[in-house]
Formats: sequence, structure tokens, C-alpha cells
Amino acid sequence: MPAFTYKAVGRDGKSQQGVIEAAGLDVATRLLRSRGLTPLKIQEGGTDDEGKPPSRQEVLSMTTELSVLLRAGLPLDRALKVLIDMDGQPRMQAVLRELLKSVKGGKALSIALEPFEDNFGSFYLSMVRARKAIGQLSAVLDRLVEHLESAKATRDSVVSAMIYPAILLVVAVLSIVVMLGFVVPQFETLFNDMGDALPAMTKGVIAAAEFIKAWGLPLAIVVLLAGALFQRWASSQAGKAAIDQRLLSFPIAGNIAFEYEMAKFARTVGTLLGNGVSLLKAIQIAIDTVGNLPLKESLGVLPPAVKAGKRMSVALDETEMFTPMVIQMTKVGEESGSLDGMMLELAKVFEDHVASGVKRLLTLLEPVLILTMGAIIATIIIAILMGILSVNDLAI
Repeated sequence: MPAFTYKAVGRDGKSQQGVIEAAGLDVATRLLRSRGLTPLKIQEGGTDDEGKPPSRQEVLSMTTELSVLLRAGLPLDRALKVLIDMDGQPRMQAVLRELLKSVKGGKALSIALEPFEDNFGSFYLSMVRARKAIGQLSAVLDRLVEHLESAKATRDSVVSAMIYPAILLVVAVLSIVVMLGFVVPQFETLFNDMGDALPAMTKGVIAAAEFIKAWGLPLAIVVLLAGALFQRWASSQAGKAAIDQRLLSFPIAGNIAFEYEMAKFARTVGTLLGNGVSLLKAIQIAIDTVGNLPLKESLGVLPPAVKAGKRMSVALDETEMFTPMVIQMTKVGEESGSLDGMMLELAKVFEDHVASGVKRLLTLLEPVLILTMGAIIATIIIAILMGILSVNDLAI
């Protein structure tokens, strides 16, 4: 049955958009009107967004809603159909339609998800495949939701914490550019006849203002080009590895980056082990979640070591890359037979450390930015005032 992308207005006056399946355009229009929607635009096929992969938030929302529907007693195919009929993102609805088609064809959900592994991730698929060890599919999805929400909370806390310093840095740079490019030049005519009588600080500020005025645009172009080249280099394998290695060497930020990556690794291993996935498979999947290349390379020794019968804690210790806490908690988990629980505990400890570490870093960073910006602006203002006082002295 063909799919139609629509934009419509509901009875509450709010605009809605989505995808609806119908035998034809007229049928799609009637279906929308039967739902209390007034169609504004209907076209056959998906939107440009439909070709894009679903976002992490969309995957989390879909998993949560599917879990609720399954717990309510709906069969899987019916639950998928309900999700498709709900107003949502077209790109997720396109995936759901393919899943429904496969499930109706007799395939298990784990097999139906395989073509979308890039969208959902190997962790997601492994959890669904481990359904027999967990029980009901709704229970599998509940644990997936718990894991995805925890990962999202950690990621969001880091991103949110960096927003204010980033805004502060932009405001500081713009303030200094405005002062030098527009405010200081207003006093140049007053200082032109002063010559060597001007204080050295005033001369320096005026020289900086003239430089910004004469070379501001070329300098901005050079900075943008340099930024683009740096981004291109940073996105390469060699560039990313160099940046990641450098990041780990920073006093506070390096420790935060290490614990953030290890929290993702430990939580993934612990969750998969607790849900019936083998240790080797869990390690392989967890390594893929690590973004820091030097850490990822160090963790890469684990699969062959575990295959050879070596303990995970011993292999980690031999790399000389991991902290005693990681090695000892892994060792305790292996000796007690509760490696999954210890990995989850390690993840929780590191996630707490990351949250407190980010706050501590910002506690140091924000005053430094504010004081630096204040010092530069104060220097400009003092230089102007000193120049004005010099003019007054000469006039007397």
C-alpha cells in the first residue's frame, strides 16, 4: 500500500506532519479528516527526512512506546501498526513499516532489525537476540530503554554543561572585537595630534584597533579557513587519534574523557552479560561504543585475550592504560562470578565522577573566562581614559 506524506492542522489549531498509508490520495484525505485533521499538503512518498537515519532520541522514543504497547498485551505486529499510525517522525515510520512487513512475513524482530543495524546499533540487536535469556520482549525493551536513557543522561549532562562556557567565550570574543573595531576608532581623531605624548598603553590599544579595522575581514577569512582545515584534519583517523591522545594527557579534562568512555564500555558489557550475551560478544560490542581511539585500541587486546582463556583484568593490566580501579573491580567481578554487576557498578561510579568532574572543570573555567574578558576590556577602557587625560594635560 502506498505511503503519503502529509501536513495538516488539528482541531486544536496545531500543525502536524507524518506519513499515512492509504490506497490513494482521496482515501488518505478521508482518513486524515476522520482523525479530526484538516490536510494542508499531501504527497505520495516520503519526505527528504525519511531517507535519513532515525536519531538517538527517536530510537529511544520508539523503544519506550513499543515496550508500553507490548506490556498492554498487544501482539508485536499490531503494536508496530499502532506506532506507524501515530504522528511521528517520517524517518522512523519508514523503518517501522519495513519492520512490520518483515514481522508479518514470519521473521523474528531480531532478524527484522538486522538491515537497520547502523541505525539501532549492535548493542540493540544483541539485546533483542538475547530475548530467550530475559523472557518477554517487553522486558527486553524495558532494559534497553533503561540503558539508552542512562547513556543519554550522561551525554546530555556533558553537553549541557559546556553550553554556558561556549556562549561566554563567543560573547567575550565579540565584545573585544566590537571594542577594538568600533569604539576605539571613535577616539582616534582626538588622539591624532598627540604623537609621542600618548601613553604607551593607549598607543598599543590604538594600534590593535587599526589592525582590526584594516585586517579584520582577511583575518576572519583566514580563521574560518584554518578552522575548516583543522576540522578536516580532526575528522581523519590520524587527526582524531592525535587529538584523543592529547585530550587524555590534560590534567582534569583527560580524566573526565577517560571515565566518560570507560563508563560507556562498562555499562554496555554489564548490561549485555546480565542479559545472556557471551563475554566475548559483549566485549566486542562494547568496544564499538568507545569513541576515544587510543582507549579503543587498548581495549582491542581484550577479544583475542579472552579467546585465549586469559582473564579480562589481566589483559587490561598488561596494557598499562587503565586505572587500578578499573582493573581491581574487573578482577573482583571475575573472582566473585558477578562480572556483569561489577561492570554496572563501575559504570555508575564513573558516571558520577564525570558529572562532578565537569562541574569542577566549569568552576575553574568560567571565572578564568570572565576575568580574562574583564581584564582585556578594562585595559581598553583604561587606555582610552589615559589618552583623554593626556589630552587634558596638554590643553592645560
